[in-house]
Amino acid sequence: MRLDGMGAALNSAATQYELVLARSPQDLDDVFRLRYQVYCLERGFEPPHNGRETDEFDHFSRHALIRHRASGQVIGTVRLVVPALADTAAHMPIEEVTDSAFIRRLPRERSAEISRFALSKRFRAEGGLSDPLLRLFLMRGIVALSGELELTHWCALMEPCLLRLLRTTAIHFQAAGPVVEHHGLRQPSIGLIGDVLDRMEREQPAIWDFVSEGGSLWSDRALRVAA
Repeated sequence: MRLDGMGAALNSAATQYELVLARSPQDLDDVFRLRYQVYCLERGFEPPHNGRETDEFDHFSRHALIRHRASGQVIGTVRLVVPALADTAAHMPIEEVTDSAFIRRLPRERSAEISRFALSKRFRAEGGLSDPLLRLFLMRGIVALSGELELTHWCALMEPCLLRLLRTTAIHFQAAGPVVEHHGLRQPSIGLIGDVLDRMEREQPAIWDFVSEGGSLWSDRALRVAA
């Protein structure tokens, strides 16, 4: 898809799909069921158990999902692991596989790890929404949750190919140490949210407008002072 047609494609997709910030027990159950499909059945990263994929980090995470409006089918999900939401001192999943000085220097009270970025292979095989559009719906969820939580920094452990694909839609992260082995090669990455959104706005205003809802989802002025 040409980037100059992305704005129209996103507007069209928004009439068929909705981004949901998972708050209800049913929404969360839908998140865990999709993660089971993707991480246990499709990828084999986690052992199958009870039809849902969960871990100890979900206790202090916030989740978003993409739902097909007509059928109610959940086709994508992502979470933010937020140490500040834990009852006691907590670490992020990325810290179990890398000892990056960049990650250690993040302001813990305003940082989160983007994690469990999952898209339904089955839905895509049935001719659903294209991968670039799905990723942008999930990025919109990440930005919305970050605004609610007043976050200023992201980190993530991503496949190099995913980082390249994100860059094609003006989403740029910085490397935060050497590539590590974790279910394949993964790149520890960080992003200062304001900088990521600023660059997106310069390079692809239509994508920025969708992902940030015209700048309203992440309170730029207040959170830059906090950063």
